[in-house]
Parts: sequence; C-alpha cells; structure tokens
Amino acid sequence: MVKEYHGKICEHSDTYFQKRGGTLCTGRICNPRDLEKDPYSAEELAVREKFKQARAAVKALTAEQKAAYETAFKNQKKYSSLQGYMFAQEYAKLV
Repeated sequence: MVKEYHGKICEHSDTYFQKRGGTLCTGRICNPRDLEKDPYSAEELAVREKFKQARAAVKALTAEQKAAYETAFKNQKKYSSLQGYMFAQEYAKLV
C-alpha cells in the first residue's frame, strides 16, 4: 500500500499522507509546535503572508494567463502539477 517512508516515524502522533510527484508518502508530526511557548517570528509571519498573497494571485488569474502558464508548464520538468507551477511562479514574483 505504501511504497516509501521518509523521515523518522513514531507512534505518538497522527499520521499524514502526502503525494510527492507520483509517490504516496506518509509521516507523523513529532513534537508539534506550542504557539503559546514559541509564537511565530516576524519572518515566519511574513512568509505566511506571502503564501496567502500567492494563493490569492493564482485564484485571480485570467483564462489567458492560465493558458500561458499551461504552455510554459508543459515545457518544464521540475513541477508535477500545473497548480504547483502557477503557485511557484506567483510566489517568485513576491520574493
């Protein structure tokens, strides 16, 4: 059922599933972050805000822009999904 395992696997936390390319991976979150003791830093909050802006930019793309991204996506091999490619391009504009 599971082709590969990555990272340390423990028994005291929830399991998550993630698809990386064509491979289904599982993992567990050991020692989750306690935000009361260790709140987000200014840099982390800035990254989260850029992520939100990139998601909003992808949702706001016109049909012509999506078609241009789809053409460019077909000519690359780094990203396995069009959605991931569009997000990466929009996020790069913010950095």
